[in-house]
Amino acid sequence: MKKTIKLAVVAALALGATSAFATNGSTLIGLGAKSRGMAGTAIGIGHGAESALANPALITTIKKDHEISFGGTLFMPNVKTDGGSNGTNWAESDANMNMIPEVSLATKVNDNFYWGIGMWGTAGMGVDYRDSTNPGTMNMVTNLQIMQFGVPLAYTTAGFTVAIAPILQYGALDINYNTVDTSNNPLEVGEGVAQDLAFGYTLGLSYQMEGLTIGAVYKAEIEMDYKGQLSSATQPFVNFGIFPAAMKDKLSTPAEMGVGVSYAMGEHTVAIDYKQIKWSTASGYEDFGWDDQNVIALGYEYSTKGWAVRLGYNYASNPIKDAGAMTVAQAGAAAGGPAIYPYLGGNALNTFNLLGFPATTESHIAVGGSYNVSDTTSVDLAYTYAPETETTLLTMPSATGQDVKTTVKHSQTALTVQLTYAF
Repeated sequence: MKKTIKLAVVAALALGATSAFATNGSTLIGLGAKSRGMAGTAIGIGHGAESALANPALITTIKKDHEISFGGTLFMPNVKTDGGSNGTNWAESDANMNMIPEVSLATKVNDNFYWGIGMWGTAGMGVDYRDSTNPGTMNMVTNLQIMQFGVPLAYTTAGFTVAIAPILQYGALDINYNTVDTSNNPLEVGEGVAQDLAFGYTLGLSYQMEGLTIGAVYKAEIEMDYKGQLSSATQPFVNFGIFPAAMKDKLSTPAEMGVGVSYAMGEHTVAIDYKQIKWSTASGYEDFGWDDQNVIALGYEYSTKGWAVRLGYNYASNPIKDAGAMTVAQAGAAAGGPAIYPYLGGNALNTFNLLGFPATTESHIAVGGSYNVSDTTSVDLAYTYAPETETTLLTMPSATGQDVKTTVKHSQTALTVQLTYAF
């Protein structure tokens, strides 16, 4: 048992320093193959050890005294932009393949107390236009990585369960691009990777009776400080009067709250989750004008003694909205003359959001399944697909003062493979 835990932890650490495009904003729709196969439904339906972060109260659904889930997701986003060329010069991001790890362990101590431990890649995003010949991309390269280590603790009695999962979060952020200074000289912007560690927690509740499961969860905001990143990335625009000179380097993992319910009828189980992700009050995302997301996830499972199949659908509106961009004519009128730059902060925010952090996917379709190799071991699979979205916003005006609209297209596919061992 100790050897298995050590191997799982080492593997998670080795895979943890990876970037990922996530689906609900910069947050994965689900953690683990069972949840992802049902499009992220996990607040009101138990998935054993992998429930640790989605709703720690549901680690009580492990089938035996101990359960270990070990796996990963091959995430393949497809992001491209016309860089303000009106659809004539498309550039595709090279950040198109990532590995996201997950290791979950849960143990039944007695009829009332369960605990677990695990490491999960939970969120991230990034683009890579370093080789692009489209000047509108600014050869931007961004990379956000989030890894969480948690210890879920659950107490259950008479069908009611209350749980807490203290979280230690590791994050890394890198933003670099090419632009020009106020004298039109080439300028390379970037400070290298910045890292931070911070603590948070997840609270979970559940009630189970005769096939019905009801759950609720709250995830606290985790404030991260990436020294030199946002302040450096926005500094060239400060010189044009667009961003404030005292831009902070905080980029928090937002708070979440949600409820879920599932009902099992023999071999059939249906589940629905609702949660809200609080981007609008999270440090950093608040500064860049992100909206809160209301996430709806629907899942279905058909399970037999030897195998199971799963389906799901997840929807959340794009959190990136127009940050108050103006046309050159509108900015000139607001300025009472030709001085336009101090009135184009919204255009600059749109530029950064679309080029560097285009978390614009909305609908997600999922299919998955499990096969029980033995009484103790199962192989779990999930495939998710996010159809292409197209987002167009006013961005920074050209050097000649012409209006510029930038379009980003974004789709995703992902394959999750997991091994679950219960004993």
